[in-house]
Amino acid sequence: MEKIIQITAGRGPAECSWVVAQVLKRFLEETKMKGFKHIILHREKGNLNGTVQSVTIRLAGENLEAFLATWVGTIQWIGISTFRKYHKRKNWFIGVFELKQMQTLKLDNKDISFQTMRSTGPGGQNVNKVNSAVRAIHNTTGVQVVAMDSRSQHQNKKLAIARLKEKVNEVNLAQLKNSMIDEWENHMNLQRGNPIRVFKGTDFKHQEEKKGFKPKRQKLKNDLKQQKWDLQ
Repeated sequence: MEKIIQITAGRGPAECSWVVAQVLKRFLEETKMKGFKHIILHREKGNLNGTVQSVTIRLAGENLEAFLATWVGTIQWIGISTFRKYHKRKNWFIGVFELKQMQTLKLDNKDISFQTMRSTGPGGQNVNKVNSAVRAIHNTTGVQVVAMDSRSQHQNKKLAIARLKEKVNEVNLAQLKNSMIDEWENHMNLQRGNPIRVFKGTDFKHQEEKKGFKPKRQKLKNDLKQQKWDLQ
């Protein structure tokens, strides 16, 4: 199983970029502990030393979904700014997102169908009588091109293959642009609040959340006792 993950500061200030750098360290440490393989596909440095604005990582391994369920979402850091000592803000947020995998199309000759037909336009009687024009069709995508530049069917076939490669590359480029748009939307749509993980202090200590119903039951008991005293 493979997943592509993006850790981003969004439009946050330098403090958020610093948090991205710290989260990246923790994230990679955990991936190694879990035995996952990783490749950093892209890293955008922040404006200040030791900061990262955004990083994109490809992960591979078993049970990735369970692991990422504890990371994907908003990450909160509670601490004093490392760049602005007297800044009042103490809560900083970044985002961890899963990106859609982009499948790059590859042009293989076995995936191409050819059709021959008569050429049209100037070129003499031979051009119009012989099936020298070639249509090349990429069976995977349905993309097709026509070449009728030459009187030679063989030459037109070569031209058609070259043009088909250009068309398939255009499809890959369009997919890449869509992926970049998704990344940019992740920058813009970073949610503040309801964090999946919370870290505190300059040592970046992970603050574990207390789960379960025991605290809620105890609170309910205390409320009932208080109501009993109020009624007396």
